Amino acid sequence: MAAPLVLRLYIAGNSANSRRAQQNLERLRASVSSKGWDVEIIDVLTRPDLADRAGIIATPTLSYEDGPRSRRIVGDLSDTKRILEFMGIEGDHA
Repeated sequence: MAAPLVLRLYIAGNSANSRRAQQNLERLRASVSSKGWDVEIIDVLTRPDLADRAGIIATPTLSYEDGPRSRRIVGDLSDTKRILEFMGIEGDHA
């Protein structure tokens, strides 16, 4: 059995960009088969240690952890198709 895909969304508090990125992440999850995904939302204001360890310098940042293929994208995640292509995730409706 393959290891689950890990998506980490790094946000900064309850800003408009943070809320938009969270909403778009939910839309992204709905557009693909998200079975087997682990999704974490990390607020860099309350967990700066995790952001520092991951080398996060801007928010919102979506980190896609898939072994040696780990990728990151910065922004509000509004272009679902582009994000899926960038991360190499097959979308059900993309």
